[in-house]
Amino acid sequence: MKLRHENIRMMGKLAVITVGMFAFGYALVPLYNAICEMTGINVLALGDRNIPGAIEALPLNTQVDTSRTITVEFDANSRGPWEFRPAQRSLQVHPGELATVMYEFQNVQNRRMSAQAIPSYAPQQAAAHFNKLQCFCFNQYTLEPGEKKAWPVVFVIDPKLSRDVKTITLSYTFFEVGGKTPAAPVADATVQIGTGVGT
Repeated sequence: MKLRHENIRMMGKLAVITVGMFAFGYALVPLYNAICEMTGINVLALGDRNIPGAIEALPLNTQVDTSRTITVEFDANSRGPWEFRPAQRSLQVHPGELATVMYEFQNVQNRRMSAQAIPSYAPQQAAAHFNKLQCFCFNQYTLEPGEKKAWPVVFVIDPKLSRDVKTITLSYTFFEVGGKTPAAPVADATVQIGTGVGT
């Protein structure tokens, strides 16, 4: 009799725990949605609302400093007989804004060649704040005679760059690897190592 009474009590406790766990799991969904909407972590929660223009109402990227504009000038130097130039000479960007510029190259020789580009910056203090996310200067390339290529440079200027800097010149020297043309100065190679993102 005592054993049966203890079994009934145990069953009651288990039933209460089961109901409690079910209620807790059921309450998690609205609780999760409320937390995500307050913190802005779950963008899908915003899309679930049938509010016109909800996507446009998302906050802007606060890492972009729209209070100032920097002019980035692009330059190209070739140490050898080939054509190398930027697709555009300058671009105006806000610090923190993602930007892309294309560089064009053609091997005008009658032989295959391998080459690489080394970047340099002016003023020199801009080098530490010019973050390249994608750049043809990260690799060596082999081009066939007459072959043309267009390569992107995707970059972001760190908003911590001094406000005194209004213009940055990004210059590339393109030189043949393993050829008779002398390599670019060692100082420029040091700049490349210190400025590429993830390098």
